[in-house]
Amino acid sequence: MEDQDYGKSMEERIIESYKRDEEMMILVFAQWCVNNRLDPHALYLQAYPQQEGNQALSRALALTVSEEEAGFISDDTVLGVLSLYSNDDLAYVVTEAIHQREQKADTSD
Repeated sequence: MEDQDYGKSMEERIIESYKRDEEMMILVFAQWCVNNRLDPHALYLQAYPQQEGNQALSRALALTVSEEEAGFISDDTVLGVLSLYSNDDLAYVVTEAIHQREQKADTSD
């Protein structure tokens, strides 16, 4: 019985840890969007149109700060964090946003 309780407790801790880490991944994404003057909600919905009103995204958006207050988040960092969680759909949308930003920079030179 005690082993069963320990196993369940360990499983619950692992799940909670994963959820916290997943929320950190969403926060990194949201702050990267803010830093790059992109709408995190709009990009998220491009990847997951069925997840309107996603609570984790709402919590992350509440924690973002202005571009001036935030630390730099590189494109590679946000893509790396998304890939850690196999968040391929969102990584694809972010990659498209990066390409669009680069194309704008090329045409404004």
